[in-house]
Order: sequence, then structure tokens, then C-alpha cells
Amino acid sequence: MNAAVARRLAAEFTGTGLLVAVVVGSGIAATRLTPDGALRLLVNSVVTALGLAVLIVVFIQAGGAHFNPVVTATDWLLGRRTPHRCGIGQAAAVIASQISGAIGGAALADAMFAQPVLSPSHHHRGGGPVLLSEVVATAGLMLVIVALARTGRLQHVAWAVGAWIGAAYWFTASTSFANPAVTIGRTLTSTYAGIAPASAPAFIAAQIVGGALGTTLAVILYPARPGPERAGQPTELAGLSRKARPWPASPRCCSSAPTTPGDPRWPPRCSATGPPGGSASPRPDPSPRTSSTPRSSRPWPRSAWTSPASSPNR
Repeated sequence: MNAAVARRLAAEFTGTGLLVAVVVGSGIAATRLTPDGALRLLVNSVVTALGLAVLIVVFIQAGGAHFNPVVTATDWLLGRRTPHRCGIGQAAAVIASQISGAIGGAALADAMFAQPVLSPSHHHRGGGPVLLSEVVATAGLMLVIVALARTGRLQHVAWAVGAWIGAAYWFTASTSFANPAVTIGRTLTSTYAGIAPASAPAFIAAQIVGGALGTTLAVILYPARPGPERAGQPTELAGLSRKARPWPASPRCCSSAPTTPGDPRWPPRCSATGPPGGSASPRPDPSPRTSSTPRSSRPWPRSAWTSPASSPNR
């Protein structure tokens, strides 16, 4: 195992653990602070959405910030024929790190609030509408992630994923687990966010189905990854790098230089080098051109487009 893989595994373990700690801990705090069910869900959803967005920003450079076996499996499946592919063994190790981190995160949250640590939940969740909700929540999550990745807009993934999960808390009957590792971790907490171990397999199956549907839809909508020439186009509103910006026409280029021979800046001098990659409009030399012959002793008129050969003084 090289250092890069070790960093990725550590990032996935830590990030997934903190995510579960955010979900479970905010649920415990909300339960203690208010008996209002709607307010509890509001607190839990807002804290989860914000925490998830921050964790993605923090860990995305270290290991991709998947925190989700469905995301990791999809990344392996879509990238297995690309130069940056990872082996199935590494993908399995990442998923194992996520599940281990989720269990540790649930234990951490329970310990912080003096709850029984690693106590199985008795909160049964199931039924057709709830499982359909998990399909929808996970399909939407994967549609967001894969669509942004295939269009070169990963700079938006943190807030987009956080916003989707926060919204899905409210419009799905399952409150949007959408993550097999988080589901496993939440089976080991007997608190507000828990789910009974007997309910977990159906939830995970629904999440896998939803992940497949969302990924398929994203691939249909965006069938090919952008090439190097088009990669910068979708991010134009977010700002192009200097190398990707079109070369601006300089107000001091030859096309706008003085055209009157009598002007002190005449004739304009343009540098031989243009913009990176070459351009038809070279840059001018701001320094005026000098001549060893005094202006008054030149044999041709200064105010006419004449040459020495056609001058009447010759």
C-alpha cells in the first residue's frame, strides 16, 4: 500500500465517521432540546446538510470525499477503463474504511451525549413508500454527483450534494439515508437517528437500485466526459483560468496605432511575440521608433504616403 492509498483510506474513514457523528449527534441534541417533531427534523436536516458540505470540501483532495459505498462503486465502475482507474481491491478497501468509520462515528456521537455505545437500534423503518423514498433519494444523489463530474463542475459538488440531502430529508418518507455505510452505522445507535438492524438490508438494496438508476440517467444525459478542448467551457461562469481565456485585443495593437506619418509615434513598432499559442494580432512596442536621420533632413515629405523613390526631390 502506497502513501496515496493510505491517505485515501484514512480520509474516507475519518470523513464517514464524522458524517455519522453529525447525523446522530444532531438528532440526539434536537431530541433533548424540543419535543416538536418538525423542529427536530429541521435541526437534523440543516446540520447534516451543512456538515456534509464542509466534510466534502475538507476531504475531497485527500481521497475524493465519497463517504458512500454507492459512490465508490460507481466511481470504480465508470473509471475502470480510464488512465486514473483504481483496482477493485482498492475500491473494496475504501468501502471497508467507510463502513468502519460509520460505526466509529455512531459510537463517538453516543459517547459525547452519554448514550449507550454501539447499542442496536429498535426503530423499525420499512414498507413500500419508505423503500421507494430511498430509491429516489439515492438516485437523485448519484445524478447530482455523476452529472457534475462528467461536465467538469466538481467545484459545485459540496454545496450541491449537501443541498440535495438536506432537501431529501423533507420530501422523502425515509428522511434520505441514501448511503449504505451510514445505514450500517445508524443500526448501532438507539437514538433518534437509529434504524433497526432488521430494516437495514432492505434499505441498502433500495439504495443500490437507486444508485444504479441515477447513474444510468446521468450517463444518458452526459454520454461522454469533456475533452481537454471543452473541459473549460462548462465552468465559464465560475471563471476561466488565464490560460483558458481567449487572448484579448489590446487597445495598443497595430490595428489601433497612429496611421499618420507625422505623428510622433509613427511608425508603430510591434513585437514579434504575441499571445500564448500564437495570434494574428501582435503586441506593439510602446517605445517610439527612433531613426539616425533627423526628421527635418529626410528626403521625403512627412505628410504624404510617399517613398524616397517617388519623392520630387530625387
